[in-house]
This record gives sequence, structure tokens and C-alpha cells, in this order.
Amino acid sequence: MVIHPARLMSGILSAVVLCGGTGWAAEPAEVEKFVNARVEVGELMTSYFQGWERYGEGQRPSPERMEEMTVEINAKLEPLLAKYDLTVESYRERIKDVLADEVAVKGYLSQHPDVKKRYDALPFDRMRRDGGSGRGY
Repeated sequence: MVIHPARLMSGILSAVVLCGGTGWAAEPAEVEKFVNARVEVGELMTSYFQGWERYGEGQRPSPERMEEMTVEINAKLEPLLAKYDLTVESYRERIKDVLADEVAVKGYLSQHPDVKKRYDALPFDRMRRDGGSGRGY
């Protein structure tokens, strides 16, 4: 049997798109770790920005202040994420994929009403549910 190169490439590309596009389901332990970390990160960020002066419409902090804020935030995130055996980088790399498994996340939250209450209280108007916030957290 002869396999045509075009069909072979088509099959390989289809497999990559199907597997890569949907991602693999997160393991229950991973869902627990990342959802709990997400809740704590969200609460930390809410606390960090609470009571801050608001910049004018369309204005942002200076680049220098943004760098200072990044250092401050990372200094707070590192010990928090270390509790979950995560680094800031590993959290950022994986959080969106884990939270994209909505069935697993909802299942975990339904089994843990205390975590669900905290998760639902996060300010998702400023923090996307996929793990992003516009600030990378």
C-alpha cells in the first residue's frame, strides 16, 4: 500500500490540531493545585491593588513604576506559589490550560464549596476566568 505524502501530512496536521487545539484534560490533582493557587493569587492581587489611586482615563503608571510593581508583585507571588510547588513562570505557563478544562474546574469547585465561594468572589471584571488578568497573573 502506497501512502501519498499529501494524505500523510494531512493526517499529521489533523492530529496536531485536534490534540493541540483542545489540549489534554488536566489531572484532578493538577486542577486542585491550580484552582487553589488561582484563588490565592486573585485574592493577593485584589488586596495589592485595593485602595490604590486611580490613574486618569487611559493613563498608566510610568514605565519605572510598572517595573517596581512587577518586582513587588513577584516578591509576593513567589512564596504563595511555592506552597503549591509552582514558580511564577510555571504558573503562567500552565494556568490557562488547566482552567480551560471547565468540566474539571466546575467539578472540583462543586466538591469544595468553600473554595467555590472564594473563586466566585474574585473580581473577574478585571481578571479573566482563563487565568489572565491583563497583568499576566
